[in-house]
Amino acid sequence: MQPIVTEHPTAPEYPIVTEQLTRRFGDFIAVDRASLRVEPRSIFGFLGPNGSGKTTVIKMLCGLLPPSGGRAWVDGLDVEQDSEEVRNRIGYMSQRFSLYDDLTVEENLEFYARIYGLKNSEISDRVAAMMESQELGLYRQRLAGKLSGGWKQRLALGCALIHRPKILFLDEPTAGIDPVARRVLWDQLFDLSGQGMTLFVTTHYMDEAERCGHIAYIYYGKIIADGTPTQLKALPTVTPEGTYRVEISAPEVTRALRVSRAIGPIRRATVFGQAIHALVDAACGLDQLSEEFRRAGEEVHDLRTIAPSLEDVFVELTSHLQESEVTADA
Repeated sequence: MQPIVTEHPTAPEYPIVTEQLTRRFGDFIAVDRASLRVEPRSIFGFLGPNGSGKTTVIKMLCGLLPPSGGRAWVDGLDVEQDSEEVRNRIGYMSQRFSLYDDLTVEENLEFYARIYGLKNSEISDRVAAMMESQELGLYRQRLAGKLSGGWKQRLALGCALIHRPKILFLDEPTAGIDPVARRVLWDQLFDLSGQGMTLFVTTHYMDEAERCGHIAYIYYGKIIADGTPTQLKALPTVTPEGTYRVEISAPEVTRALRVSRAIGPIRRATVFGQAIHALVDAACGLDQLSEEFRRAGEEVHDLRTIAPSLEDVFVELTSHLQESEVTADA
């Protein structure tokens, strides 16, 4: 018997749609009226501080947690009314390693193939395909609990893909793995997107956010930004009228940061790698800014104007929201 499904009118255009999606835990509002549209065959980045609601949103979209309000559709299915069918159509790679430590790599893949309802005649071929694509052959008989972090993530991805889903949800998939494993995983995500899969990825790494075609930023339950990286960098809040952005290179970055925050024309300054990114009043040119540092007894190697990075975007948006909250409470 075919399941009864509730199709959303824009489902053919958007594989993931939320409208005023809300989740409460008692009096606490974990997700507050979140509305999103995810384009097909895209990598959608979902960012926010720890505890901001990212995982809660994913669990609702995967049919694992019922919404308290609003609605959401995945592949045209209502996530609340058709949660079981939603789970059959998607792949989900959770934030924590959720496979079975006491099963081997091969046994985990076989187990998930059966969970997703693959026929016995299909299972061996699909397991072999995942072994090859994730390069797990050498670890076929190793217990999952004995794998390193990077190989656990490869196995988790293989299990999430075993049934060939059209949509893949990944909750901080690179947390706790080394840079090489991160790059390998992202290469696979680009390949999956190129094959037509839609990916919904949570991350707190800004370099990973730069790789996403579209980004939404959630701040303690509320979506406060939604657009392409280029669109977010162009937001008026990020570089307000009458300001510009500067990168400051100095031999002692932390000391230069303290000095920066005491210089009047610098509105905001944060460490960015081995340099400082600062928001500066337009009336203060680079020569004057250099003179301000000299007067403060701080040596700087280089001052240059820059475009905002995504990290600058989220620092500004968060700071602006915090300042607005303080003003509202005053």
